This record gives sequence, structure tokens and C-alpha cells, in this order.
Amino acid sequence: MTRVQSKVSDEKPPQKTTENPWVEGLKTIGLSAVLAFGIRTFVAEARYIPSGSMLPTLQINDRLIVDKLGYHFKEPQRGDVVVFSPTDTLEKQNFHDAFIKRVIGLPGDKVEVKDGRVFINDQPLKENYIAENPQYQFGPVTVTQGSYLVLGDNRNNSYDSHYWGFVPRDHIIGRAIVRFWPMNRLGEITPEPNYK
Repeated sequence: MTRVQSKVSDEKPPQKTTENPWVEGLKTIGLSAVLAFGIRTFVAEARYIPSGSMLPTLQINDRLIVDKLGYHFKEPQRGDVVVFSPTDTLEKQNFHDAFIKRVIGLPGDKVEVKDGRVFINDQPLKENYIAENPQYQFGPVTVTQGSYLVLGDNRNNSYDSHYWGFVPRDHIIGRAIVRFWPMNRLGEITPEPNYK
């Protein structure tokens, strides 16, 4: 009978190292913070509504998700509800927080508010989402290239483009896409204006 001798390795099995739980925790927290910052900076972020300027579409304290990525691939459209940084005019008035309004006028559009209606290029805009018809006259103005005219849905109680002018494209942070709070009003925020 032949005896087979197995070769014994000189190598030692790898030692399992245990890392300090505090270091593990800090690594996890650090990675989570970097991912959260990246998502918030480049993809989407949560916002809340602090005023009634977008009533009845958005209520005070509604919580929204803002898509920050979509406008890298397409331009804002009429009816989009957008979040934007204060314009130079607003900054001079000491406004520093982001605004939320609805895009009404696109670059090159002629916009006028008269007789309780908004007109785009002399065509009345059908707006089923506003709180009440505007009780002011505005324009006509032509939206400059690279800018947008925005109005609040609560037309008579909104500090918007008819007071301070156009929003430059590079000030637009993103489009409000979903209301996630309160739960009984959960849902998508969709553009609605049409010509009548």
C-alpha cells in the first residue's frame, strides 16, 4: 500500500482583522453623506412650500421632490412648476432663498395680462389651476432669450415676474415633480396650461 503524503503548506491562513466599530461607523456615515450630497446637488432634492403664492396647486408646508437633472437634457416648458435662485433684482432686495413659480413665458414669447386673462403671443391661456383671475394689467413684454417669465398660481397674491422681471435660465434649479407630503395630497405635479 502506498502512502500518500499530503503537502503541508508553509502559508498561514489569512488573519481576519477586526476594525474598530467607531471607524466602521464613521466610514458608513461619511459614505452616506457623500452620496446624499451628490444626489441633492445633482439629481433631486426635497423642498417645502413656505408661502401661499402657488395656491391652490401647492399648499403652505407641502413637501416636494425637485428634479435637478431633467433640465440638463431639455429646456423648461410652459406650465412647469420650477424652483429657482433669486434673480439679481431679488438679491438686491435681500431675497436669498429659492422661489417656486410656474413657467408662463418662454424665450421670445410676447406676454400680456389684461381683462383677467394671460395672453401668450396674443392667444389667451387656459388656466384651470389658478386661485382667481388676475386683477391687474401687465405688459405686453417680450421674454428675452435665455430667460423665462414665471407667475404664481395665486395670481393676485404672488411676488413674481410681473413685479421683478424674468428668470435667467441659469438660475433655474429644477422642476417640482412630486408632492410627497401630506400623504392625502401625494401625487405628481404636472404642467397644465393650454390655449383656449
